[in-house]
Amino acid sequence: MTVRRTSCNLCEAICGVLVTVENGRVTDIRGDESDPLSHGHICPKAVALRDLQEDPDRLTTPVRRTPDGWQEIGWDAAYELVVDKFTGIQKEHGRNSIGVYLGNPNVHSLGALTHMPTMVRQLRTRNKFSATSIDQLPHMLSSYLLYGHQLMVAVPDIDRTSYLLMLGANPMASNGSMMTAPGFGRRLKDVRKRGGKVVVIDPRRTETAAVADEHQFVRPGTDAAFLLALIHEVISLGAARPAEYVDGLETVEAVVEAWTPERAAGITGIPAEVIRRVAREFAEADRAACYGRVGVSTQQFGAICQWAIQVLNIITGNLDRPGGTMFPRPAVNALLGLGRGHIGVWKSRVRGLPEFGGELPVSTMAEEILTPGDGQIRAMMTVAGNPVLSTPSGRKLDEALESLEFMVAIDPYINETTRHADVILPPAPPLERDHYDVIFHQLAVRNTARWNDAVLPKPADARHDWEIFRDLGLAFVRRTSWSRRRVEVTARLRVSPRRIVDAGLRIGPYRLSVAKLRKSPGGIDLGPLQPALPGALHHKSKRIDLAQRMILDDLPRLDSLNELDGQLLLIGRRHLRNNNSWMHNSARLVKGKPRHQLLMNPDDLAERELTDGQFVTVTSAAGSISVEVASSNDIMPGVVSLPHGFGHNRPGARLTIANQVLGQSANDVTDAGYTDAVAGTAAVNGVPVTVTAS
Repeated sequence: MTVRRTSCNLCEAICGVLVTVENGRVTDIRGDESDPLSHGHICPKAVALRDLQEDPDRLTTPVRRTPDGWQEIGWDAAYELVVDKFTGIQKEHGRNSIGVYLGNPNVHSLGALTHMPTMVRQLRTRNKFSATSIDQLPHMLSSYLLYGHQLMVAVPDIDRTSYLLMLGANPMASNGSMMTAPGFGRRLKDVRKRGGKVVVIDPRRTETAAVADEHQFVRPGTDAAFLLALIHEVISLGAARPAEYVDGLETVEAVVEAWTPERAAGITGIPAEVIRRVAREFAEADRAACYGRVGVSTQQFGAICQWAIQVLNIITGNLDRPGGTMFPRPAVNALLGLGRGHIGVWKSRVRGLPEFGGELPVSTMAEEILTPGDGQIRAMMTVAGNPVLSTPSGRKLDEALESLEFMVAIDPYINETTRHADVILPPAPPLERDHYDVIFHQLAVRNTARWNDAVLPKPADARHDWEIFRDLGLAFVRRTSWSRRRVEVTARLRVSPRRIVDAGLRIGPYRLSVAKLRKSPGGIDLGPLQPALPGALHHKSKRIDLAQRMILDDLPRLDSLNELDGQLLLIGRRHLRNNNSWMHNSARLVKGKPRHQLLMNPDDLAERELTDGQFVTVTSAAGSISVEVASSNDIMPGVVSLPHGFGHNRPGARLTIANQVLGQSANDVTDAGYTDAVAGTAAVNGVPVTVTAS
């Protein structure tokens, strides 16, 4: 029996874990108290790491779809088939005839981060999509506009704050998102122990709202009105005190003049006196932080919301201030390897939505496949994603993928999306690979560093994800005449993730190395977040301009918020045991009370003569689904909530597991045409629906 240290890379919390291995099998997983960031905290997902390792549904060798079913194929033959098909299609239809979709798990894998971008660039296509545009795109856009880099994200310094205002966020379930904060519950208690206050604004009394000092219901999709009213009130109080390197306050003052607390109250459902009090409390707190996540990003005004959150933190002097919002200083600076960002350099072919950072909004993917013409997507590569289940208008996308000439999936499962693939290339599971959290140290509430060797050896006939990207990329280099910088690309693909991380550590601010981190397997504490502005800004001027024209020009669209009044609005929700559309094949995660139901306020049920537990039909502009309804006083009147990622129909999935996840996919009633006009983000919260008896 041996005990090995690693980290759970199934969510953004990156908790340190101790894994017990006996006779080559995992027998126990528990929290690592020596980890300087998580201090022994884990959630049920960490324990389920062993399920990914032992799942009989997981593919271990490449397979090819044939008229007689799935058949195994060798790695080299699979690579050659993919290159053959892709190069042939591009030769006939142009380079943009290939589409790429990158799923959420890619940012949790070191090998995907180090090698996937180089491989994808060999395809030369502009039709690239990812889970970013159904998640955090407005967050990244505001960082790009205000701070000069898409991943320069200011995170709440929760361990020192005295006033935490959260909108559309449920870190008790997520452990933090775009804010790596393992053990969030303990950190929240510590805020209150030192006399601080936690306020949650959400259409649902979430797990986080239930333990906060104050919770206010807000009508879905109207958070922008609440935030603008807060900014209006802070300025009216004379409490605006931005740093000297901040410009544009006068312009902001002019545009929020009309957004009085009374106007916002009529739209949001939050009383004007509450808006005034929260604004005053936030402005007067010695250390305050405003934080908003998926609920405010994935709505039709997500870009305005995330900009307004930053403006509120900036004008109250809480940006770059201990206890406010601060910028981590990780041992490996991910910003060096990722472009600053850009928006609108090109637009989607059919609807004209802007790219961001080289990716088009995923809400356009189905139409780009189905609409004939120059640039139509005729072949796809999906990597660690299930967009049929997790992106808007899933049924339409299912139809679109079926129409493709060819598709390859890099994924360990046959699921709703990969079932359309002609070839599936399965990577080795997490416990068989080395790991360093490049992205989430960049978003952490404390500076730490940790290298993890693989817990288990990889079988000889298996491939790490980085090896798949390497070999596929090299196959493209050999077969294509247009592959530029052949020597450079080849060298980059052949370098292992460990060597790349080691180089990053050595040139980083702490002059570390993989060897040094391996001597401290629990991780190294590099200290609390430190002030870094204006020097760390990526704008050449080293100044922040609040008056971002792209955002200000969109403000008149907020007049449409009045149209939401009286409509039944759909929102999503997250659970601690859920992990988007994956991990539903783990018995230990799906056990317990069913979590797939549509939550509905008792008054709304009574008004429609519906009863708790019956099946109802939820209808939107995108379609209809039938689902069991559950009565809940935790949901705001006029709002219904359906969890993200349910609706599995995985071929070969075990029925004992699948019976827990038969709830319909929320994305069958979210509309790909319902987007944020600025960022192009899919608006999957605040969707108008009707609910009737099935």
